[in-house]
Amino acid sequence: MNLNPKIDRIPFNLPFTTGKEMEYIKQAIATEKLSGNGKFTKKCQAWLESRIGCQKALLTHSCTAALEMTALLADIQPGDEVIMPSYTFVSTANAFVLRGGVPVFVDIRPDTLNLDETKIEQAITERTRAIVPVHYAGVSCEMDTIMEIARKHNLLVIEDAAQGMVSRYKGKPLGSIGHLAAVSFHDTKNIISGEGGALLINDPELIERAEIIWEKGTNRSQFFRGEVDKYSWVDVGSSYLPSEINAAFLWAQLELAEGITRKRLSTWRYYHQVFKKLEYEEILHCPIIPDDCQHNGHMYYLLLEDLATRTALIEQLKREGISAVFHYVPLHDSVAGQKFGRVVGEMKVTNDIADRLLRLPMFADIRESQMYGVSNIIEEFFAAYSHTSSDRNIFNSNNLNNLNVDVA
Repeated sequence: MNLNPKIDRIPFNLPFTTGKEMEYIKQAIATEKLSGNGKFTKKCQAWLESRIGCQKALLTHSCTAALEMTALLADIQPGDEVIMPSYTFVSTANAFVLRGGVPVFVDIRPDTLNLDETKIEQAITERTRAIVPVHYAGVSCEMDTIMEIARKHNLLVIEDAAQGMVSRYKGKPLGSIGHLAAVSFHDTKNIISGEGGALLINDPELIERAEIIWEKGTNRSQFFRGEVDKYSWVDVGSSYLPSEINAAFLWAQLELAEGITRKRLSTWRYYHQVFKKLEYEEILHCPIIPDDCQHNGHMYYLLLEDLATRTALIEQLKREGISAVFHYVPLHDSVAGQKFGRVVGEMKVTNDIADRLLRLPMFADIRESQMYGVSNIIEEFFAAYSHTSSDRNIFNSNNLNNLNVDVA
């Protein structure tokens, strides 16, 4: 199949718009308040509080900003340790490094690619202050176990739910389980505002200070509620609010959040059904969704045989006008990760996955013909590729630890 790249090029991501974004942005401009914390900011925050069930939501100009706020709220001091996976975006670690904290990297699970909860306790020391589970691809970490470990050791749990909007764990929305959480509305996510994020607060004792940090270290929020007669500088903080233009754009997205999620899940299921055959033939592995997790169709990835196979497939897709990409360079392998963090235990799964994972085009308005184009090229690639190897038994089922999971 030859795609014309000028006509049929299939991007990895294409931001989705609902059609109401400009209308709401014009309304925001008409209010003559664009600096943030206006009508649309409040509407978005109320939606998040209602839909996710958190005690308080504060919009931020990025998920990175929300994570930086969690580090301030956790009172991270130089030398304090924060346990997290290495297979995550740099902001997960950077937020704590900025406060002098030490990211402590542990391995991930081979099924969900999430923080391996069985390896957390061996990483805890007297300097440990928090655990940061990252919900990879919108699939939840094993939160009951993680929360129990945190209670046992008196640690904060900060959910990095950047990819987890409207996903659930045992019926609970991601972002509602840990003491704090951060979500993303970057244009690569399901629900977008271009750049944007939110801090979600589930511990009521942290709400007042979060508002102060959010408002540049002032008690401005309390002043506008009439709780103080003037506002002043009372704590550390920064400018974390997004503009009303971003909030107005986001509101148009949140109104259709469920519909957007349904579109993405439909694409996810299409890919999953098509690639089951190749998985059955032990040519590749598809994502695994544990029974307790309801995901949001944020990402569809394949786990290939090795780095060489992935590189060859990426190049083949590129020649056909299809953009498919790998994901993170593990933080423990990076220059900064080695400088600022430390590793506990072996990182076998992390190192292995980083070389073999390939993400496929995924966006809300992807057409069926585009999905077919992607799957057809991949099937053709492996039909030809299989002739170069007589042994296709490339995956060891023992690596999945015989977990009770649902791959449907």
